[in-house]
Amino acid sequence: MLKRLMILMMALVLGGPVWAQSGPLRLTITDGVIEPLPFAVPVFEAENAEASQLAADITRLVSQDLAGTGLFREVPASAYISQHSAFAQTVAYADWRAINAQALITGAVSVSGGQINVKFRLFDAFSGAEMGGGLQFAGTADGWRRMAHKVADAAYSRITGESGYFDSRVVFVAESGPKDNRLKRLAVMDYDAANLKFLTDSGSLVLAPRFSPTGDRVLYTTFESGFPRINVLDVATVGRRQLTTAAGEMAFSPRFSRDGTQVIYSLANGGNTDIYRSDLNSGSHVRLTEAPSIETAPSFSPDGSQIVFESDRSGSQQLYIMSGNGGEARRISFGEGRYGTPVWSPRGDLIAFTKQNAGRFHIGVMRTDGSEERLLTASFLDEGPTWSPNGRVIMFMRETQGAGGTSSLYSVDISGRNLKPVPVQGGASDPSWGPLQP
Repeated sequence: MLKRLMILMMALVLGGPVWAQSGPLRLTITDGVIEPLPFAVPVFEAENAEASQLAADITRLVSQDLAGTGLFREVPASAYISQHSAFAQTVAYADWRAINAQALITGAVSVSGGQINVKFRLFDAFSGAEMGGGLQFAGTADGWRRMAHKVADAAYSRITGESGYFDSRVVFVAESGPKDNRLKRLAVMDYDAANLKFLTDSGSLVLAPRFSPTGDRVLYTTFESGFPRINVLDVATVGRRQLTTAAGEMAFSPRFSRDGTQVIYSLANGGNTDIYRSDLNSGSHVRLTEAPSIETAPSFSPDGSQIVFESDRSGSQQLYIMSGNGGEARRISFGEGRYGTPVWSPRGDLIAFTKQNAGRFHIGVMRTDGSEERLLTASFLDEGPTWSPNGRVIMFMRETQGAGGTSSLYSVDISGRNLKPVPVQGGASDPSWGPLQP
């Protein structure tokens, strides 16, 4: 019942038709506004005294994750009729229906010797049934935030039918100092800006970090030699090595292949900029484009068979798609203005991009054939989109105007709803959203 209600609600959100049929409902993604689905999450049971504070903290974070999507609304505890205080307690469904709590999330937390155990259940209050079986997560007590994100991911997935994105990380460029002398260093954080960790110092300029498909490595452009070069950094050890390039060559704008064994990037040599692919194991490289224009910002399709990139071969900055092995490219952007920084959705159906037109910057999405272009944002400077692991949300950089302007990170869902800042302390740019953590 709850899942059907959620599908109906999502159809209303996204403006698509709902069909009365026996199979799965289908909907068309367009703009729309909804009333978020109400859910209740009583404070998780603390199964021993040591777990009391963690139980409260985990409950709050689960609620924040779900409510932060814009698809859910928490029913306040002050409205509760039933006080569901024990994990094994029988659910009084009528009491939760009376306060219109369509979903009920319950849990329990125990702590022993620095280890934490979190149990979770999800109920459909209107049909009076549990959704899926109970789950249990275990880890260290200082990793309690990951346990909460995992609970929220499980609830989100069971209700929407999509995978979650809360237990994921983002690598980005942390910025400090005045605009005309900005210091930049690589940093990694949880999707909600918690657990910030710096990966490099500010001794040299760094740009465009990109997570590997497994989240264990990061590609980025460094100017430590005076020329742009590409480094591969191990997130756990912070060890790094550099992709081999010849003297005088400038390499930048890298991305991993979907299996993580290859890198596509731009290489400038002799006044010409083309796209190359390098094998990380053998070091061999292949030139994929040969044109007098500037070809940059390549991104693989999820299956690796195609590459989207930006080029000025038509006289202005536009988007093109070619085979993953190079060859003839077809243009897909035809609207007014200039297009750049394309990124293929993990779902394979959309491409996100930056658009500049009439003095404004936008983050937008289009189908892979260039159709159904939709602009999701508009500001003085929005750029550099990156996809959440489930393809539902886009994070990007926004810079404010003027000499004292600062850079910060924002996110927006693919319907253009729920635009909000990511609460990073200090300046931030060039985000790259990693996969769900194992």
